[in-house]
Amino acid sequence: MSAIEQTEAARPRGTRLPRRARRNQLLGAAQEVFVAQGYHAAAMDDIAERAGVSKPVLYQHFPGKLDLYLALLDQHCEALLQAVRAALASTTDNKQRVQATMDAYFGYVEDDGGAFRLVFESDLTNEPAVRERVDRVTAQCAEAICDVIAEDTGLSRDESMLLASGLGGLAQVVARSWLHSDRSVPRDTAVQLLASLAWRGIAGFPLYGSEQAQGD
Repeated sequence: MSAIEQTEAARPRGTRLPRRARRNQLLGAAQEVFVAQGYHAAAMDDIAERAGVSKPVLYQHFPGKLDLYLALLDQHCEALLQAVRAALASTTDNKQRVQATMDAYFGYVEDDGGAFRLVFESDLTNEPAVRERVDRVTAQCAEAICDVIAEDTGLSRDESMLLASGLGGLAQVVARSWLHSDRSVPRDTAVQLLASLAWRGIAGFPLYGSEQAQGD
């Protein structure tokens, strides 16, 4: 169940919830408000009202608006990282791995809650704590891709990281562009197109130990 769904399930006023359930409810409400209004325009009053709780209840769980935003950011950065890692682990066929990884980014931006906006389109990127989290998850996703490239090609860690950063950046930027174009191209088609582009590039680096690699 997503944070948004948890909010809807737990929204009735006057209901006492276990602490974890209440926290999830508040995070779901905060996500809705932050995605709709942005960080600067959002108010704790709006979030409390959306969650159906008093403002003191909200402050019991989160001392301030930034704390609430960072908790959401941590949650959704971790979701992206896990999606990328799962895609890479889903097959040992590298062509299919590329497509699965591209699809992971498309799935992330297409989520109905709009959480990707908090990560990739935040109006708070000048805040060091936000910038650090965004940079960290970008690097972690690239490192996960890098591990596969380094193992399969025999390229150095630095070379593999450069290619991995390119693949991750390509997936993220194109997925967001696709979403903002009102999904004029069906998702499956868009993923296939992008995966074909990426594969044509990365396939130019032969598997480590293959005859082609030994002959280079």
